[in-house]
Amino acid sequence: MRILYSLLWWLALPLVLTRLWLRGRQEPGYRQHWGERLGFYPRASAAALGRAAPVLWVHAVSVGETRAAEPLVDALLAEYPQSRIVLTHMTPTGRATGKAIFAKHGERLVQSYLPYDTGSMVSRFIRHFQPQVCILMETEVWPNLIAVCNARKVPVVLANARLSERSLRKASRFGTLLLNAARGISLVAAQTEADAQRIRSLGVQRVEITGSIKFDVVVPEAALAIGAALRSAIGARPVLLCASTREGEEELILAAFESARAALPAEILLLIVPRHPQRFDEVEKMIAARGLNFQRRSQLTLDGSALQGEVLLGDSMGEMFGYYSACDIAFVGGSLVPMGSHSPIEPAALGKPILIGPSSFNFELVIEDVLAAGGAHRVADAADLMATAARLLNDSSARETMGLNAQSFANQHRGATRRTLTLLNDRI
Repeated sequence: MRILYSLLWWLALPLVLTRLWLRGRQEPGYRQHWGERLGFYPRASAAALGRAAPVLWVHAVSVGETRAAEPLVDALLAEYPQSRIVLTHMTPTGRATGKAIFAKHGERLVQSYLPYDTGSMVSRFIRHFQPQVCILMETEVWPNLIAVCNARKVPVVLANARLSERSLRKASRFGTLLLNAARGISLVAAQTEADAQRIRSLGVQRVEITGSIKFDVVVPEAALAIGAALRSAIGARPVLLCASTREGEEELILAAFESARAALPAEILLLIVPRHPQRFDEVEKMIAARGLNFQRRSQLTLDGSALQGEVLLGDSMGEMFGYYSACDIAFVGGSLVPMGSHSPIEPAALGKPILIGPSSFNFELVIEDVLAAGGAHRVADAADLMATAARLLNDSSARETMGLNAQSFANQHRGATRRTLTLLNDRI
C-alpha cells in the first residue's frame, strides 16, 4: 500500500505544483521556497542550527497548529538550552505566523516547509537537518515520513493530538496504509480521553492524556497593546467580533446583521476577521455590495483617531489576540457552516463571552465543556447569533458573568505543556 501511495504522489506531483503556482496568484507565499517542498535545502539552513547542537523537529501544518505549538517550543528551548529547533509548515500563513511568534528565539529556531511525503524527499530532509526527534502537532500522520523516521531511528511523537469521529472514519478508508503509519508513532500525547480511545483504535501502542497545549498559550503583551489601541479607536461602541470566519459564513453574518439592526445597539461595530488572508478582498466586496460603511484594519493608523463605519474588516495577520482583546462578544467561525468550528480557547483565555454555531466537531469536547461551564452559548444560525448578541450587549451583567466563566474554564485546564514535556524527556 505504501508503494502504491508513493507512486500516486509522484504521478500527482505535476498537478500539485501547478496548483501551488495557481494559489500563488492570491497568496504569493505559495510561490516561494519550492525547493524545500521537494526536499532541497540551502546549506545555511542547517548551518544556522549548528551541527554540534541537538536538533528537535516540530511540525505545525498551518496557523492554528503553529499558535498551539508556541508553549511547547518555548518549553523545549528552555528545557534543553543547547538544542535548536527546525519548525516545519505546509502553508505560507503558518510560516508567517511562526516567523512572528518565534522571532524572539533568533538563530535557535529555523523554519522550513515540510517536503511532500515521498521517501526520497523526506530522507533528504532528515539527512540535512539530522533531527533527534520528530514532533507532529495535532493530527498529522504521513506514512512515508513516519516510515523514514523509523528506519533512521528518529522517534515520532504526536503532540496535542486530537482525532474526531469524522476524521477516524476518513482514516479507516485508507486501510492498512494509515494503520501501519500510526503503529510507527512511538508516543501520542492526546488532548482528551475520547481522542486517546480513537487513536488507540488505530493501533498506536503508547497513548497518554495530557490535555490541550492551547490552554497554556500566554497572551503576548504586544497583542494586548494592539487590542488596547483598537479599543481606544473604537471608543465606547459595543463590538461583536466574528473571528476566523470561513467561506459562506460572511454572507450569512452580514445578512443577519442588516436584518437585526433594530434590535442591536445603535452604535454597534461588527468586526469580521476571515480565517484566510486570500479572502480579505472577497469579503470586502461582500461588505461593499450591501452598502455598509466599513474600514479595513490595514488602513487604520491607530493614532488616536476615532474609528468610523459599521463594519471593520480584520485584514491583518498575527493580531487575533488583539481582536479578541478589543471585542465585547466573540463568535468563533467555522461553526455556522459544516467546517467544525475553530478553537474557543483564545477568547476564553481573555475572558470573553463566546458564541458558537451548530457545527463544532473539530473541538467538540472543549466546546461542550465551555458551554457547560457557562462561558459560551450555542446559536442555531446567523439570525440566532445576532439575536443572542443583541441580548448580551444589552445585559452587561450576563455578559460579564459569561466572560468570567470562560476565563475560569481556561485557567482550570492549563498544564498540558509540562505534562507533554515530561513524556518527551525519554525521547530526547
